[in-house]
Amino acid sequence: MVFAAGVATSTAYADTPAAAAVQAGATGAAPAAPAASAQAAAPAAAPAAAPAPVPNKGDTAWMTVSTLLVLLMTVPGLALFYGGLVRSKNMLSILMQVFVVTCAVYVLWAIYGYSLSFTAGNPFIGSFDKLFFKGMTPDSIAATFSKGVVIPDFTFAAFQATFAAITCTLIIGSFAERVKFSAVVLFCVLWFTFSYLPIAHMVWYWDGPDAITDAASLDVVTANAGLLWAKGALDFAGGTVVHINAAIAGLVGSFVIGKRIGYGRESMAPHNLTLTMVGASLLWVGWFGFNAGSNLEANGMAALAFMNTMLATAAAALSWTAAEGLLKGKASMLGAASGAVAGLVAITPACGFVGPMGSIIIGLLAGVCCLWGVTGLKHMLGADDSLDVFGVHGVGGILGALLTGVFAAPSLGGVGIYDYVANAAAAEYSISGQVWIQLQAVVVTLVWSGVVSYICYKIVDALIGLRVTEEEEREGLDISSHGETAYTR
Repeated sequence: MVFAAGVATSTAYADTPAAAAVQAGATGAAPAAPAASAQAAAPAAAPAAAPAPVPNKGDTAWMTVSTLLVLLMTVPGLALFYGGLVRSKNMLSILMQVFVVTCAVYVLWAIYGYSLSFTAGNPFIGSFDKLFFKGMTPDSIAATFSKGVVIPDFTFAAFQATFAAITCTLIIGSFAERVKFSAVVLFCVLWFTFSYLPIAHMVWYWDGPDAITDAASLDVVTANAGLLWAKGALDFAGGTVVHINAAIAGLVGSFVIGKRIGYGRESMAPHNLTLTMVGASLLWVGWFGFNAGSNLEANGMAALAFMNTMLATAAAALSWTAAEGLLKGKASMLGAASGAVAGLVAITPACGFVGPMGSIIIGLLAGVCCLWGVTGLKHMLGADDSLDVFGVHGVGGILGALLTGVFAAPSLGGVGIYDYVANAAAAEYSISGQVWIQLQAVVVTLVWSGVVSYICYKIVDALIGLRVTEEEEREGLDISSHGETAYTR
């Protein structure tokens, strides 16, 4: 049986499992065989152990740059994107929330997040084997998608930390302009622990390509893997783990917390679309590290993910702009920026599996579908999702996850699924079968994150309260929560 996975999951190469076992299109060669004995007539001796693989400097440099690019996506990218969308009296509060939550997640990642996500445990969560980065040194290595190819363990840990941080900060947009700063931080800490870490483990954790040598070893790897990886879910860079996971958490929050005062009666237009455009552009630039970096190696697969990220984003911006122009008579800068983000979201799970033409189709569909998500669907739900997190990241993430199963097919230009037992691309690919697996991953993520989020909101509300007072909300969170303002009065 052949399984597939997307973004890498990895731990120390020599001790515990690492990156995704069957990646579409990865090319892996088995390590070199031990040298034969020089004394042919001598009694047979145990073969010498193969030398431990050493990280390639090019791969390490690429992953270091990719990590920086994903940090750029969060601060300043997402912060400015969100900051421009809120009213001026709440801009600094959004910047502060994104900045501080990012810092908190990075520290928690080192303490227990990395260990619980990327070590062997059970199908739902890892272990405490790497608590406080225990046992990790500059010489520790982590697997990639190719047999015998590794990167430094610290490099992989840092890269994945940036994914955890941006996922938590995405949620903030759903309940912007009405929640206590302390409540935002506490909620994100709880949700990171009980939703992000389990979903990351379920989708991305496995024993690594070198653990697979035959059908029996594949069965062992499958038994040790995360729940959704074992099912064969494809998620190259976080359609389920990042976007759907965060989007449903935000939607639940918008219902639990309630609407902003004056919502539907007062103008709540974005105060600075210039900042929003700059933020969206930084997101696009940083997303190349997010998607292409998720290949973990500087090779042709990274180049494919890079190209798909470029094309899908451009296509989505164009389709959103065109649809908005047809429906409203005018195309907006906000629409173009939102369309670009929709394309980035939709291509995320697919970027390393589909071909360039598939990425364009995904982008075109994402622009139109996410426009409906922030207009028609939002009105149907009746929620005050302040910055349309679910309409873009939820709808785009679900669309991208399902279409990954379609356009990964070699018959449609995709790269198919790589079989690490045969060390070759799998001969068969079932579109319907893979879409069914993708749907299961979507449903598990929605249910898990939705339930966990509701519980976390209720805990925070009971402990410290979620909302600011009506007076503080009307005054604006910049002054009432932080005692400062971005603009002189």
